[in-house]
Parts: sequence; structure tokens; C-alpha cells
Amino acid sequence: LHHEVFLSDCEVDYSICWQLGGFISQLPLPIGAILALMPLCLARHQKSLEETFTLLHGVSLERKYQDWHVRYAFWDMLLFASLWLSIVVATGFADSSKSGPRRSWGLSSVILNISLIAIFSGVILWVAYGIVFVCRSLSIMIDAFCCDVVGQTQVQEVAHVWNLTQAVLRKASTAVENSLLTLWIILVFTVPLLLVDVGVFGSVSAPITALLPGVLVTCGVLYVLLLAATISEKCTRVPALVNAITFGPGTERARQQTVDYITSSAAGFYVFGMRLTTEMVVKFVYVWCIVAVGLMTRLVSSGWPAVR
Repeated sequence: LHHEVFLSDCEVDYSICWQLGGFISQLPLPIGAILALMPLCLARHQKSLEETFTLLHGVSLERKYQDWHVRYAFWDMLLFASLWLSIVVATGFADSSKSGPRRSWGLSSVILNISLIAIFSGVILWVAYGIVFVCRSLSIMIDAFCCDVVGQTQVQEVAHVWNLTQAVLRKASTAVENSLLTLWIILVFTVPLLLVDVGVFGSVSAPITALLPGVLVTCGVLYVLLLAATISEKCTRVPALVNAITFGPGTERARQQTVDYITSSAAGFYVFGMRLTTEMVVKFVYVWCIVAVGLMTRLVSSGWPAVR
């Protein structure tokens, strides 16, 4: 009885919320943008990022894969620019279709909302692109190492180069781990809110483009996490490659020692000491979607006012 009284007292028309503001899946955007900018304002973090970019640039020149990196970075930039432009266009289309209190405020309200969404989503996608830039360089660095190993004749040199490679991996992953954690937090809150929005979508007169900002930001964050996780996956395949190469007669023992060294180094992309893998990302998304769906189902079955 007390539960029903509480629901009746707190009843809110979701359509009014939509007319005045927007879908709740857009709430993580301003919070995520602020959290993403906070580490970048620290002088220590700025210095670490500068050193990381300088180091990656030097390694790319030394191992002669800079052209690959520039090519991939260009396509990644186009991808994130397209995501941002799609968010802005979708927000403009959704705001222009509103009819109600928000509509009566005039064109200035629509422009303000579009500008805020553009700024918040732009900050998040800009930070995401910076992480992708670093991860892409690390991924190509591992590919270049594997290509160089095939033509290598000194097995001792392989261990030395791999030692430098894993040091660069640790340095770069540590420099961007705070920003990556912020993107992970955005994903944690956006997914369940998106499911809630989908659950109440039929009860409000809103175009489907109103859901796109949250969906596109989620897709961008997932792309970053999966790209970072593939670095660890590539590192796990290096020992098998080295073990399959013949460095000459009498080098079998040295080769096995090198393989054991690479395996025990457990190189990869680390976030606060935790090795990020593709399996971890996929399991996290799978489990969190189950939790979000269960939460939404519980709210609907309990008569949550927003989804009536």
C-alpha cells in the first residue's frame, strides 16, 4: 500500500520530460564530458600524454610504420567525425519535431540544446579518438614487430626488441587509462538508460532519431574498448609466431627461452594493473545488458510511472 502511494505521489509523465528536456540516455553525456576533461587538466597527466605521443612517434619512425599509422588515423578520424555529425543532426531533427512547452520557447531553445549536445558528445568522442590514436599505434607496432621477426636471424635480438615493445605498451596504456576508465563509466550508465528509453519510446511522440545520441556514443565507446582489447590479443599470438621461426642450427634452446620470456611477460593493454582482453569486454557488455534488461523489466512490472 505504501509502495502504491509513493508511486502515485511521484508519478511523472514521461512525455512531459521528453518535451522539456530529452531522453534520459543523454544524461551521461555532460557528466562524461566533465569527467573526461578532468584528467586532461592535470599538468602531470598532460606531461605523460606528451611523452607518450613523442615516444610513439619516435618508434613509428624507427620501425618505419608511420605511413600505416597515418592512414589508419585518418580513417578513424573520419569515423568519429561522422559519429559526431550524426549526433548533431539527429538531435536537431528530434528537437525540431517537439510540440509542447519546449516548442513554445522558440528557436533559441532548440539551438541551445543542439549546441550543448554537440559540445558534450564532441568532448567524449574527441577523447575517445585520442585513445584510438594511441591504441592504433600500439597495434601497428606489434604487427611491425611480427614482420621484423620473420626476417630476423639473431634470436637474442628478438628478446631485446620485445622488451622495448612491452615497455612502450605499458607506458602508453598507463597514459590513457584514466580516460579509458571514464569511457567505461559512460558505457555503464548509458546502456541501461538506453533500454529504459526504448521501453517508453512508444508512449511519447518522439522520432527514433532521439535515441541516436546515446546509441552512437555507446558504439564509439565500444569501438575504443574493443580496439584496446585487441592489443592484448595480438600479444598472446606472438610466442607461437616466434616458436615457428627457425633462426639457424643450435638456436633451439635460445628460441625456447625467448618464447618463454615473451609468454611470461604477459604484455598487453593494462588499465590500472588489469590486462584488458576482448573476452573481458564482451562478457562485461553481455552481463551488463542482462542486468539492464532485468532492471527495466522489474520497473515495468512494478508499475513505474515513467513507463505506463
